Amino acid sequence: MAHVHVILNQKGGVGKSTLTVNLAAVTADVLGRAPGEEPPVVAVSIDPQGSAVWWSERVGDGLPFDFVQAHDDPAGLASLHRIPSARHVFVDTPGWLDLSGRARPGDCPLGSGPAAEALRAVLDHADDVIVPIEPEPLGFEPTQRTVERVVKPRGLPFRVVVNNWDPRDGRADLEQTQAFVLAQGWPIARTVVRHYKLHTRASADGLVVTQYGGNRVALQAREDFFRLALEVGLGAAVPAPAAPVDAARVGPQGGRPGRRRKAAGRAGVA
Repeated sequence: MAHVHVILNQKGGVGKSTLTVNLAAVTADVLGRAPGEEPPVVAVSIDPQGSAVWWSERVGDGLPFDFVQAHDDPAGLASLHRIPSARHVFVDTPGWLDLSGRARPGDCPLGSGPAAEALRAVLDHADDVIVPIEPEPLGFEPTQRTVERVVKPRGLPFRVVVNNWDPRDGRADLEQTQAFVLAQGWPIARTVVRHYKLHTRASADGLVVTQYGGNRVALQAREDFFRLALEVGLGAAVPAPAAPVDAARVGPQGGRPGRRRKAAGRAGVA
């Protein structure tokens, strides 16, 4: 059965699609497959805005994993772990959850409607959750609501990943963000995904991280995702509770052809 990883944060613009696509790419690259075999990795989007769809279409036949847009298929989303041949499934989620506090006690904080149904279907069958946070205080409150009101009540293992840190900005914002996460007692990934223009341009250029060039910057950009995949993807281990860690020490590190499929293309997502 496939291991289902959900990339989730109430806040938009924290890099959920980038993490989904590139974690799927490096995991598929490491696992490999024999000629004629189905890809062992599937990326699924339940974001109706479809940014990951556009990205996958730009990559075209060079996509090293299967891709499914399934925001309107709650029944199929409940069966992601049963996709034949898949070992890992990475799910991109929308960034406009209604967690504003208007829900009454006992109400689901995800609200109602098709988007909420899709999110519930995914979370009810997830194996773990990856929660990206950018190094800026503006993202602290939405991340806290996501973890405390959606993830933890379901008992799901999770890790918070500091994403899109630009070393040129210095370490103050990074360390403040790490300190915030650790103060909540949340598990935090040791990998920090750094900001590179390569990542910003990748969707328009029709590339995933494993297809970047061979120069120094491209290798560094690729390294972050391989390290993160080892933590949250390939290891497929249940995250341990957050241990006391010196936030200043939790810092950054020093393509194969495939195909894309629509929702009806794989069993379990019809």
